[in-house]
Amino acid sequence: MRLSEVFFPTLKEDPADAEIASHKLMFRAGLLRKVAAGIYSFLPLGKRVLAKVEQIVREEMDRIGAQEVLLPALQPADLWKSSGRWDQYGPEMMRLQDRGRRDFCLGPTHEELITDLVMREVRSYRQLPLTLYQIQVKFRDETRPRFGLLRGREFLMKDAYSFHANVEDLQVTYEKMSSAYARIIERCGLEYRVVEAASGIIGGKVSQEFMVVADAGEDVIIYCDACSYSANQETAGGKVEEQQVNDADDAKVSKIQKIETPGHSTVDEVSRFLKVAPDRIVKTLIYKADSKLIAVLVRGDTEVNEAKLADLTSASDIEFVSDKDFAVYPDLMPGFVGPVGLDNVPIFADGMLRMMRDFVVGANEKDAHLINVNWDIDFEIGKWGDLHVTRAGEGCPVCGGVLKEARGIEIGHVFQLGTKYSETMNANFLAEDGNLKPYIMGCYGIGVSRLVAAIIEQFHDERGIIWPFSVAPFTVIIIPLNWEISDQRRVAERLYNDLQEANIEVSLDDRSVSPGVKFAEADLIGFPLQAVVGKRGLEKGCIELKHRLSLRKEDIEIGAAPERIVAVAQKGLEELSREV
Repeated sequence: MRLSEVFFPTLKEDPADAEIASHKLMFRAGLLRKVAAGIYSFLPLGKRVLAKVEQIVREEMDRIGAQEVLLPALQPADLWKSSGRWDQYGPEMMRLQDRGRRDFCLGPTHEELITDLVMREVRSYRQLPLTLYQIQVKFRDETRPRFGLLRGREFLMKDAYSFHANVEDLQVTYEKMSSAYARIIERCGLEYRVVEAASGIIGGKVSQEFMVVADAGEDVIIYCDACSYSANQETAGGKVEEQQVNDADDAKVSKIQKIETPGHSTVDEVSRFLKVAPDRIVKTLIYKADSKLIAVLVRGDTEVNEAKLADLTSASDIEFVSDKDFAVYPDLMPGFVGPVGLDNVPIFADGMLRMMRDFVVGANEKDAHLINVNWDIDFEIGKWGDLHVTRAGEGCPVCGGVLKEARGIEIGHVFQLGTKYSETMNANFLAEDGNLKPYIMGCYGIGVSRLVAAIIEQFHDERGIIWPFSVAPFTVIIIPLNWEISDQRRVAERLYNDLQEANIEVSLDDRSVSPGVKFAEADLIGFPLQAVVGKRGLEKGCIELKHRLSLRKEDIEIGAAPERIVAVAQKGLEELSREV
């Protein structure tokens, strides 16, 4: 395509509201434009990249036998009410009514709709397993849309759903889908990690996230270099060395004492005032688990992991108590709550506390703390568990090695749903034994538009985007330095025609603008290869081929240029493809 015919309104300055590289560069390169907060229009070059990513996704879905469908974005509330999620989903769901005052939503996901479709058409185990997928727009009314395509209110997603007669078949499809996701991400050239994850409102007991490693990521990945352990910080566990406490230990502990700590309630304040390290302080935090008060104890230098707390308590709703709640319970003193004498409130404690002796806690009195407290002597723990947010430096729960942290962008998430939806929606099939049984389901999502942003986060420099060959809007751009000079124009046109005949996606910069503008915009947009036709090169019978990733340049004899460019492009694609 001739660049003079392409609509790509570039910008010299970053948009005022852009915080990360992908957001800035997609606007500056003329790939994207904002419609409203979290809602964007893809312009021609951006749409070409998006289509390339979609094609990779389709190829890998088709490879594992998934079949493409297209479901409506507008979904009736009745389906969501049948699964119980209409009220559970919260304000992120965009709700509306039609002229008949019937409730609908703009689909944030499609579990209910696909289950309803399959239950009406698939009635026998002989029709299973079945995997259906779509590439469809999704809507989630984010509280704070930010980071461009990484946290939008409207986005493009591939979601797939599998239906099975037994758990063994689900596991087979789950592994196939996980392998397909790995291939998709690798074909996009990305560094990534597969991590253990919380299932959240989607449901199921087993799930994994595919995280692209990037500084702009909103998630924290906890991983171990010594083994394959990797998890989202939401679910990551650290190795806690158990310490046996016996009578001999009891004889060594100090006597509990109350110390006045006027105006000092936070861990940092108490640490400075009492001259004790934060890891010698135990925080007592009051939560509501399904509306019932519980006390949660963690070491002062750690934080409560609410996802783990929900799992340990088997509560569907975990909420930190508010000032209003404290007013209802006058025995609880905000800032000075402690476990000693805390009657009628179940106590849940993090496993790290098993190793602690003579620690500091709140005294349940204003401006007072207790020192030399011991959990087995001064109070009892109702239930132990891993309740803290795991950090780098802790021991790996698998091999004991030292855990590390990295930031990541969640690109894909795969779930083993089991019968969560089929049971609530009464979606059954006739099993081989003649009985009706609920489908066993899997769910698999990958962010298509989010992948575009993630690629830029890993592939950019101070000049602009650096597209991998597999997703670039065009593989090569031909840049005649002066379009008005006939020799340059003639060589550029011939190369353009030869590359088109060789099925190379090529753009020709036929604009009458300065070489500086051409080079700057070619770098900004991120074409993998730039074929430069200039006076000095032609005098030697050559063109110059610039590799965008390495910035390496090579002179190529004019007659050999098409063959060389084809070879470089094919090698670039092969390096991003993995045969299974």
